[in-house]
Amino acid sequence: MRHDNGGDLLVTVLRELGIDTVFGIVSVHNLPLVEAVDRELRFVPVRHEASAVNAADAYGRARGGLGCALTSTGTGAGNAAGSLIEALSAGSSVLHVTGQVESEFLGSGRGFIHETKDQLGMLQAVSAYAASVPDAAQAGRILREAARSALTAPGGPASVEWPIDLQYAAQTDEPAEHAESAPVAPTQGELDAAGALLASARRPLIWAGGGANTARGELAALLEATGAGLITSNSGRGSVPEDHEQVIGNFATTPAVRALLADADVLLTIGTHFRSNETSDYTLELPAAHIQIDVDAAALARVYPATHPLHADAALALDGLLPHGVPAEPGWTDRVGAVRTEVRAILHDNIGPQAAICDAIRAALPREAVVARDVTIPSSSWGNRLLEMYDPKDNVFPRGGGIGQGLGMGIGAALARPGTPTVVIAGDGGLAVHLGELLTLAQERPRLTLIVFNDGGYGVLRNMQDHHGERRSGVDLTTPDFELLARACGLPYARISAEEHAGPVLSEAIASDGPTLVEVDLDALGPMKNPFTPPVRIPGQ
Repeated sequence: MRHDNGGDLLVTVLRELGIDTVFGIVSVHNLPLVEAVDRELRFVPVRHEASAVNAADAYGRARGGLGCALTSTGTGAGNAAGSLIEALSAGSSVLHVTGQVESEFLGSGRGFIHETKDQLGMLQAVSAYAASVPDAAQAGRILREAARSALTAPGGPASVEWPIDLQYAAQTDEPAEHAESAPVAPTQGELDAAGALLASARRPLIWAGGGANTARGELAALLEATGAGLITSNSGRGSVPEDHEQVIGNFATTPAVRALLADADVLLTIGTHFRSNETSDYTLELPAAHIQIDVDAAALARVYPATHPLHADAALALDGLLPHGVPAEPGWTDRVGAVRTEVRAILHDNIGPQAAICDAIRAALPREAVVARDVTIPSSSWGNRLLEMYDPKDNVFPRGGGIGQGLGMGIGAALARPGTPTVVIAGDGGLAVHLGELLTLAQERPRLTLIVFNDGGYGVLRNMQDHHGERRSGVDLTTPDFELLARACGLPYARISAEEHAGPVLSEAIASDGPTLVEVDLDALGPMKNPFTPPVRIPGQ
């Protein structure tokens, strides 16, 4: 098949992949691509390349598929690198297509406009897959190969650099048949051995990470068969809806769950990386009898020893273990339920007046709605734990922990699912990193409620410095007048300064069919009972 230029080819490939919206910034080094996408699909002109990747990342997460970002060469591709690191950390499926200088000058070191030293090497460092288009006959193959890589577990972003002269050239594309890879299956011997241990469990616990999100039915069936408690990582939230009475959730390091882990006799973990912030820097103690399932062989026993490591697709492994599931001893499931209630009640009490906002968000949102969160105190303290999630696709957050990505992610998620509302939880410091995306929000007008918690700086680090030292450094920041800022951008504005404001303000904003900026004045609202500090150890303290 012949295409007039690379833009027409890209549109064809994106349609094959089911992508209808692309995020990016137009440039002299991607103009044919942007023009074709804007003509045939939907092109969203974000204000920074990092936000393009964040939005594409969240678009894919919210739909359970692939997102696409277009960036420019050199500085533009470099601007995208931080968000590519986030997608790599999360295993998100992102197709990142970036420009490159003309083939004739590539690698010459002449200082051609937008050129950088070894752009492909940079992309390889921050992507799961990276390739350069060498000629007009191979662009289609490379784009499809990149998409397959991004969609194949454990996932991650795939970057394609495309010289501008080859974008303008007529393309010859002959799509090749590609056999889908069969999911990795455990051997029967491995299943029998792990199943025997599971069958011996009287006090079982299950820990679900992001790898469990593709095996929701199988996980729920095993949970019911065993009466086990379900702990989750942040990424595994919603793998079983969090209103299920056996779902403890993302509370592994709390005293009550530590005690439960100490008394459990078998732990089954599925697709979790045991991240440092979810294991108290790997000091959390787990049961010695540990069945670990992961599609990434390198993850098995990487952090904790595994009695039975199963390199396998989560759904296949859980389905194979289900016949070995037996009910827990009397009282164990009741204790799980009591711990579930206890950890939530303690956190709800500890966050003081912010509990009213958490409750109001959940009350105003339909059961299926995206909650995107930046890295900020409300997210880290209660948004990642107490605010219930019922589906993993609704749970959008920066898994790598980088600040400033929440609004871009929220825009991507909202445009992926325009029929349902999206809420973004951000802090004033994080929002300032990409404040220009307020203009993207105003231009595209998705059904998105941006809740900005304003404490005049980086509250997490401020609390950390106040707790560990006598001086603050770099944490107190000038904050804009958000009402004037919203007005300048043409966005509706509302303010929460007392607990009783939360319900009416958020109900109205979330019910709106467009964007609203809601400022939470934390000085007026009042402090949490216990200041939140991050789970980071400081040597010698």
